[in-house]
Amino acid sequence: MLSSRSDNFKGCGKELSQNFLTAFSLRSFSGLAAGVSGFLLACTVFFLYRFQHNRAPMSILFWKKKSDDAKNIEAFLESYGSLAPKRYRYCDVKKITKSFRDKLGQGGYGTVYKGSMDNGCLVAVKMLSSSKGYGDEFVNEVSSIGRTSHVNIVSLLGFCSEGSKRALIYEFMPNGSLDKYIYSERPEVDLGLERLYQIAIGIARGLEYLHRGCSTRIVHFDIKPHNILLDQEFCPKIADFGLAKLCPPKVSILSMADTRGTIGYIAPEVFSRNFGVVSSKSDVYSYGMMVLEMVGGRQNIDVGVRNTSEVYFPHWIYEHLDQDGDLQVHGITKETEEIARKMILVGLWCIQTAPGNRPSMSKVVDMLQGSVDDLPIPPKPYLSAPSEPIIASSSEPKSSYGIRELMNSSDHL
Repeated sequence: MLSSRSDNFKGCGKELSQNFLTAFSLRSFSGLAAGVSGFLLACTVFFLYRFQHNRAPMSILFWKKKSDDAKNIEAFLESYGSLAPKRYRYCDVKKITKSFRDKLGQGGYGTVYKGSMDNGCLVAVKMLSSSKGYGDEFVNEVSSIGRTSHVNIVSLLGFCSEGSKRALIYEFMPNGSLDKYIYSERPEVDLGLERLYQIAIGIARGLEYLHRGCSTRIVHFDIKPHNILLDQEFCPKIADFGLAKLCPPKVSILSMADTRGTIGYIAPEVFSRNFGVVSSKSDVYSYGMMVLEMVGGRQNIDVGVRNTSEVYFPHWIYEHLDQDGDLQVHGITKETEEIARKMILVGLWCIQTAPGNRPSMSKVVDMLQGSVDDLPIPPKPYLSAPSEPIIASSSEPKSSYGIRELMNSSDHL
């Protein structure tokens, strides 16, 4: 049977060859051209087919990149050892959030949901977007906030890292973020300037701890009202460490390849080294901008203001800072004017263009808790780099806080 099939195949092949030669000899030039066109069409179909097939390897490469990222995270967590917060499975996160039922907010790096632990403790769960940073924010949050323990720093209770699913579990802050109290014309709760003053002191203490109190110093790089959370007693807690950088204790200057932060709060030296070196003084600048917003009840850069002279609020408030007269700021009474003046002076010192002219956060705490009479008026803040370091004029009032001490140029961290 096999021999018969082989003979048939040979006979069939011989017949096909003879037919092909006969057909080829009879084809005209135009027929040959048609054959070439058919060949090109077949090649086109073939390459399209291969292109479709090659999409799978591209997906595999993309998955491999994500897989490598997951491996890097696992290596980081392993090196972190027992210091890492408690780890949860993704199914546990779904249970905690009741399948992500109660959404609290959404930002550039993910969505935050309200959750509840088995013991009834309320938490906020941030689900990180898989398309942002390939786990950079996750590592930043765990490596920085995981090392902290302070009344003015939000607590990281746990995390989840399972494939592409990454979540961070924080203590729940029932009063939300600071921005909704200082920007809204009709906030749910009117905090009042005295409470805002206490909140400013709390934030300053939190930053002082990050800059000087941790075994590894931390620069936050995104201090703004949106990242200040308030607990049930309106105690402020610094949150969102996705842009933070860790710094060894004896290193004062940070090297950065990119600009990070939020427009309106970014220190000049962060986006241009012509203004100075990047250090914890960059956080001081952001803090100062935020304090001025807390006093003025408005964003420092208001694109809706028609009068361009009032667009940059620090300039506006500086022009209205008259020691012998009343502060012309909405909502400030005679009873709260001293507090407002103190916060404004501290804020203006913090946003000095040259980093060396800004006080450290330790000095800021002292300035806020001291007497307003001990605070000299700082130089007017500039929007561009000065040609030479700004030194306060000799006409300033005598103060227990000397200009050199306020500058504290050697104390970057």
